[in-house]
Amino acid sequence: MRAVVDFLRTASAALRILLLFTVIFGIAYPLVVTGVAQIPGLQSRADGSPVTRSGSVVGSTLIGQSFTDPKGNPLPQYFQSRPSAAGATGYDPTASSASNLGPESIVDTLPDPAQNGGTGKQSLLTQVCARSLAIGSLDRVDGSRPFCTPDGVGAVLAVFWSGPGYSGHVTRVVSLDQACPTTPFLATYQGVAVECARFGQDYSRGQVVPIRGNAPAHPAVPADAVTASGSGLDPEISPAYARIQEAVVAKTRNIPVPQVVALVAQYQKGRDLGFMGEPRVNVLQLNLALDRQYPMSAH
Repeated sequence: MRAVVDFLRTASAALRILLLFTVIFGIAYPLVVTGVAQIPGLQSRADGSPVTRSGSVVGSTLIGQSFTDPKGNPLPQYFQSRPSAAGATGYDPTASSASNLGPESIVDTLPDPAQNGGTGKQSLLTQVCARSLAIGSLDRVDGSRPFCTPDGVGAVLAVFWSGPGYSGHVTRVVSLDQACPTTPFLATYQGVAVECARFGQDYSRGQVVPIRGNAPAHPAVPADAVTASGSGLDPEISPAYARIQEAVVAKTRNIPVPQVVALVAQYQKGRDLGFMGEPRVNVLQLNLALDRQYPMSAH
C-alpha cells in the first residue's frame, strides 16, 4: 500500500512539473517572443523580411529568386541571381540544398544516344564551364575559364600509358567530357591524337589529366556567377557579378550605363561589422529599384 502511495505522490509531482513547464515554455515564452518580435524595427524580420510592390509581397530580402522567362532564359532587363541547386528549377525554399559536388567532380556521365534529349550527368566542372560560357555570351564578356573547353565542358583527358602505374609512353588519349562526334579541344597530347568520348566505354584505366588551357587566371565571369551557394537560396551577388551585367541591363532599358552603375552602388552592402563576409548586392531589391526608376514602358 505504501508503494502505491509513493508512486502516486511521485506521479503527481511529475505531472505538476509537466503542467508548469508547459505553461511557461509552451504558452508564456512563445507569447513573449512573439510580442517582442512585433516591436517596430523587428516586425519585418520576424515576418520573413518580405518585399512588397504595389501592396503585394513579391519576395523576401533573405531568399533569392530567378529572373527568367517561362523557358528559363535570363531576362536581360534584370540583374541575374547566382545559380541555385534548391529544387528542380532552383530557389525552392522547401528544398534548400547544395549540389554536394566538390572540386574532384570533373568527369561527366555522358548521355545515352538512344535516349532522345538525354543529358547524362554533368560534373561540377562542366556546370561551371557551361555557365561561364553562357554568362559571357549574355553579358558580352570573356566567358573562358581555366580547365574549360571552348564549347563549355571540362577540359579533362583520360591518358593511357604503355606501362604499369602510368609509366612508359602514351598510347591513347580521350577527351572525357566531349561526347562523339564532337571534335576534341586538343588535336594531340604528347604526340597522340585525342579522341572524343563514347557513351558506355570504360575509361577508368586512364590517368585523369585536367588541361588548364590559355584562359586568364582571373576570369571575367566571377566565381559566384557560376557556383551555387550552400543553401541554394542566396539572395545576393558579388559587386563583380553585378558589374559585368550593368551594360546589358542599361542597353535593354535604354538608359545610360552610369545610371545603372549608380543604382548598383546604392544597393551595395559592405562587410558586416566591417570585417565579416564580403560586399554584396541584393538582386531583388536592385531589380525592383530598376522597375521603379527606369520602367521598361517608359522607353
